[in-house]
Amino acid sequence: MRGNNEVERRIPQMTPIDPQRDGRLFAAAAARNCEPILDVLRRVLPARGEVLEIASGTGQHVTHFAKALPELQWQPSDPDAGMRASIAAFIAHEHLANVRPPLALDVGLVPWPVTRADAVTCINMIHIAPWQAALDLLAGAARVLVPGGILVLYGPYRRFGRHTAESNAAFDAQLRASDPDWGVRDLEAVLDVARDHDLVDQEIVPMPANNFSVVLRKR
Repeated sequence: MRGNNEVERRIPQMTPIDPQRDGRLFAAAAARNCEPILDVLRRVLPARGEVLEIASGTGQHVTHFAKALPELQWQPSDPDAGMRASIAAFIAHEHLANVRPPLALDVGLVPWPVTRADAVTCINMIHIAPWQAALDLLAGAARVLVPGGILVLYGPYRRFGRHTAESNAAFDAQLRASDPDWGVRDLEAVLDVARDHDLVDQEIVPMPANNFSVVLRKR
């Protein structure tokens, strides 16, 4: 596994870039992992189509990806109004025509405000949420994805019942101390649920800081 960055393992901390001007928030972890995740997205996303991002956070990811992949139309979302304000500020700052305004989307509330997508991405969400959120994410993605559509998950996972690094074990303990319903998930459990929703694992990519990108395809 490449790298071992303890800062990456902390619960994300957001700081204003310049609160006097435009309201963009900055997360250091998002800045670090944008390029490695983009390398995966370049390979697995369709050349054109609609990409729904779940739990977009500050907006750093979606604007970075949209600039690099301009043929795709991006739909960010987040249940938190403060995050949606930051996403909108990033879109305005970057003058991006291929990113729609952020939606208020909670994976547990059905129906989702999006009914169709060629791809869905979700970065660093399911370990900072109850297990039910992972179940709702997979069920919802399966509902909106077209046949052959792609779901990309990114974050830390246990493999075959064990942590992949000591830093992941420490991060898991930190998460569970913050909320006992949080925690680093077993990738095999995630894949089992995904298959129940006709989401087939296509690729598991080791990433920096002991994370994985998980690429699933809708049957």
